[in-house]
Amino acid sequence: MKILVVGHCSFDVVHRPDGSEVESPGGILRALTTLASVVSRQDRVIPIFGVHRKDQQPLLDLLRQYPAIDTSGIYPLDTPTHRVHYYEQESGNRVVCVKDFAPPIPFERIRKSLDVDGVLVNMISGVDITLQTMDEIRMAVRGDSVRMHLDLHNLTLGVGKDHERVRRPVTEWRRWAFMVDTVQANEDEIGGVAIEPLTEQQTAGHFLTLGVKGLIVTRGGKGATVYYNVHKKVIRKDVPPVETESAPDVPGSGDVFGAAFFAQYLKTTDLLGSVEWANKTAGEVIRLEAPDDSQA
Repeated sequence: MKILVVGHCSFDVVHRPDGSEVESPGGILRALTTLASVVSRQDRVIPIFGVHRKDQQPLLDLLRQYPAIDTSGIYPLDTPTHRVHYYEQESGNRVVCVKDFAPPIPFERIRKSLDVDGVLVNMISGVDITLQTMDEIRMAVRGDSVRMHLDLHNLTLGVGKDHERVRRPVTEWRRWAFMVDTVQANEDEIGGVAIEPLTEQQTAGHFLTLGVKGLIVTRGGKGATVYYNVHKKVIRKDVPPVETESAPDVPGSGDVFGAAFFAQYLKTTDLLGSVEWANKTAGEVIRLEAPDDSQA
């Protein structure tokens, strides 16, 4: 099995109230390491993105620790690598800011790697690829039974005057949905994707009418919900968290979930079973990686 992963390389920079900073791999990198951990030794995970030249070698060294990851699609940029800044407040709130965006990934970088079983498109920055590039991917794999999964993620965010990410509707969200098999979003993302006021159930109905086989809404420590059609009727299935204790709020948990889901879905074509498995897998990964406040 070969999985193509398209989305901007990103690092998370957490700014704590005491003035300290912690930088760690985020976004697509968390998806890649999750995929590499759940696929077999014979499988290949192929990321396509650009990274600033000064970040390239350390990143390649990191990813080459995972035998399943093929780094041949990672290319150098003269522009900054995408970084997301999380400013933690004493109140417990968090402000998310982005100052630099990498240019969209061109189709020419993707074209040569489309001999795959599945394409995971994760909109890490929101401008990772253009709608035209998404259409070119779809047309290139259309006759090959290649499944495509779209994580809406930051496609639903713009940037305010102080570089903070702000929710804004996606004017062409129906065109994005038309091109893929499955779509993933969290509660805020799915609630803000459309210009017109829609309930989550109504939004799910629109996605499924457009040919999407499953819409997955992740709910953090509350589990997830999957919507799908049975005889033209929208079915909702809620998947509870694996444990009663809420999972910690860790940046990138949705990226872990989406990677785990897509790997399992490609293996089994079982939509609900893959959501359940991803919910369990993501919960285990996040709990293992969450900081231990008792050691601070």
